[in-house]
Amino acid sequence: MWKIQLKRFLDLVLALVLLTILWLPLLLLICLVRWCIGSPVLFRQRRPGLEGKPFEIVKFRTMTNRRDDRGELLSDEARLTSFGRFLRSTSLDELPEIWNVLKGDMSFVGPRPLLMEYLPLYSARQARRHEVRPGLTGWAQVNGRNAISWEQKFEYDVWYVDNRSFWLDMKILWLTVVRVLRREGVSQQGHATMERFTGSRYG
Repeated sequence: MWKIQLKRFLDLVLALVLLTILWLPLLLLICLVRWCIGSPVLFRQRRPGLEGKPFEIVKFRTMTNRRDDRGELLSDEARLTSFGRFLRSTSLDELPEIWNVLKGDMSFVGPRPLLMEYLPLYSARQARRHEVRPGLTGWAQVNGRNAISWEQKFEYDVWYVDNRSFWLDMKILWLTVVRVLRREGVSQQGHATMERFTGSRYG
């Protein structure tokens, strides 16, 4: 419990510091997203948090609302703009999630929050990723991000749950900066990010 409370305190302090420092760049990004992609500027979606409880994640929008002749949304690849691709490759689209950290929905480090529809598809072991708050970055993100398989990603998530510590979080944050600067593992080949998870092949 002490470790959990300390991590929450550090998340809160870091979130306040970053929002104080980054308010001007965030304002500039809001204007650029509005100009290059349109409104709404923010993308909001329900995601599973601690113990699988839903919360609303907030990110910068990276895709348009382009639709086909039948009025249905085009694929992610077709709607992802060049500016949106830049935001994703640099992880700038994730900056509004600092607000989620401030609210307590997320932590700076933890398994990434995925889609609500994936919850019934997890094995019992994979579902353990929800034993901690989801994070802006995590062990899976610094070990391949979207370039690895779902099974590998979930194994990294569960490993983090079992081995989390202050020093591991510091290592992950440092490696995240390195990976972002190198723009590694942004997407799977042939996908805007990753193919959809349809269930584990290994049970």
